[in-house]
Parts: sequence; C-alpha cells; structure tokens
Amino acid sequence: MSRSESTAVPLATPLVRAIDHCSLIVANTAKALEFYKGILGLEVDESRPDLGYPGAWLLLADSQIHLMELPDPDANSVRPEHGGRDHHIALQVSDLNLVIQRLENAGIKYSKSKSGRAALFCRDFDANAIELVEK
Repeated sequence: MSRSESTAVPLATPLVRAIDHCSLIVANTAKALEFYKGILGLEVDESRPDLGYPGAWLLLADSQIHLMELPDPDANSVRPEHGGRDHHIALQVSDLNLVIQRLENAGIKYSKSKSGRAALFCRDFDANAIELVEK
C-alpha cells in the first residue's frame, strides 16, 4: 500500500458540515443594509474587525453574510433577468407573503420560483441575486 493510499480519507466521510458564511460585494454598505437589515430584518454582528475596507457582517442562525464594500470584478457582466439562473444565495424565510409585501413597498422587483415552490428571486441594490424560500 502506498503512503497516499494509507492516509487518504474515504470519500464517503462527510467533511463539510455547514456554510459558515457567504460574502457579497456591495458598492455602499449603508445602502446594502437598507436591504438586508431594513427589508429582510437581519441583525448586524458588531464584532466585525477592521479589515481595511468598509463592510458589515450579518447574523443568520449559525452562519453569516459578509457584505464587502470593494470594487466589483463582475461590474461589466450581464446578469440574467431571473436570479435562479445566476449565482445566488438562498435564504429560508418564515413568511414569504410578508417578504413580498416588503419588497413591493421598497419597489424591488422579484420573480417567483419556476419550480412552483414557495420561493422567489430578487436582487439587492448591487444586483446580487437572492433566493428567498419559505420553510
């Protein structure tokens, strides 16, 4: 048996347990917080250290969303109309109708999931696609 065979971890062994955080690039942290805090109701984690650029960490159960105010490397990309056909994050919500009401009040366009599930797709103020799934 070779050395690499004896120390290899079997593929059936799950190594990834959860998503720790996801990061989204935003142009203006305060404006982004209008969406994530004001519309979606997420809480800001005040423990974010000084990373040399503006941003915010948002609490999401045992995970976080990191908003990073940095130049967008995808600024010239053409995004699909429907966020389900774009890279996106999916967030569980308790009341999709309340989310719809808040999105409509803020003038944010959305499209319902093409699968027929209780879910919709929208974009934040920086065109990041967000899926909201009722669970």
